[in-house]
Amino acid sequence: MNSKTITILGSTGSIGRATLDVVVNHPGQFEILALSAGRNMELLAEQIKRFRPKFVVVYSEKEADILREMNPLPGLEIGCGQEGLKQAATLPENDIVLNALVGAAGLMASLETIRAGKNLALANKESLVVGGPLFEAEMAKTGAKILPVDSEHSAIWQCLNAGKTSEVRQILLTASGGPFREREASTFKDISREEALNHPTWKMGPKITIDSATMMNKGLELIEAVWLFSLPPEQIKIVIHPQSIVHSMVEFVDSSIIAQLSNPDMKLPIAYALFWPDRLPSDNGKADLATIGQLNFYEPDDCKFPALKLARQAADMGGTAPAALNAANEVAVEHFLNGRIGFTRITELIEKILVKHNVIVTPSLDDILNCDRETRRQAAGMIGKE
Repeated sequence: MNSKTITILGSTGSIGRATLDVVVNHPGQFEILALSAGRNMELLAEQIKRFRPKFVVVYSEKEADILREMNPLPGLEIGCGQEGLKQAATLPENDIVLNALVGAAGLMASLETIRAGKNLALANKESLVVGGPLFEAEMAKTGAKILPVDSEHSAIWQCLNAGKTSEVRQILLTASGGPFREREASTFKDISREEALNHPTWKMGPKITIDSATMMNKGLELIEAVWLFSLPPEQIKIVIHPQSIVHSMVEFVDSSIIAQLSNPDMKLPIAYALFWPDRLPSDNGKADLATIGQLNFYEPDDCKFPALKLARQAADMGGTAPAALNAANEVAVEHFLNGRIGFTRITELIEKILVKHNVIVTPSLDDILNCDRETRRQAAGMIGKE
């Protein structure tokens, strides 16, 4: 197998670090071409020394100056912000670009990757949530593919090998239920930042951890699945599975249900995407079912977790509605983390935004970017009046 040249956007986050672990565990299989980070220059400098990329991207010139003073690799080219991400995503030597950026900020890098004809290993679900209508045409032009990295979408991708998309009855998208699955809904208004950041299964960054606590993360994954697998929202069902062993399932028209199981370890879906179409031997996620003992499944409580209903509503509305949903969520989560609003205000704010939103059914890129920008302004204004 020939080695692959990869760019990792978001290399200092949990997915980026796990990707570099996969690279280390498979020597000679990959060359790191470019890395990007936001403001964690200390960790980025360590990664540069170890993996010796040709290009790196940081948040701004301030971080670039800090990195230059550290001098991790003389002569290293440094880019900044969205322009730097575009440069990294479109480097001619790229075989794969892994996008592990957080939030809608990852959209342009994903689009530029596809436009450059490079395969996109996608861990930034917001790219498709916000810009889903744009990707199909771009992929048709260049032949580039999107390789899912989220464990749930990787599971669906693997399960779909058992049949044709036309034979799918429904996708069963599993969710751990987060830290508040069994908590009384009447106490949700008292949930603290520290409680919401204590996820029972996965260790993730603060934004996605809060999304898991509200279950908006699963709602965003539903919208992402619509675009990844060309299925309508009504064919995607969310199922609570506290053990996080079954990462998702596909039910076919003959009533067969195909599932992908493993212990929760992001290195497994990362490796599957990076090595696709091959599988390599690994113990990542290795599960002993006899020790696990039992697997439980439950219907989600939409009353306790209104984010699920709101995400499905946005998916049904289509067009720019998911972009508005995502922008409002990002603003609300940021303000919750900063102590400006309470936990239940997150979904209350999103609902208000969706009610006001005028959908553009077939949006251009400018329409989507304007929607994102205007929704953030509206959401911040609503919070500022409280």
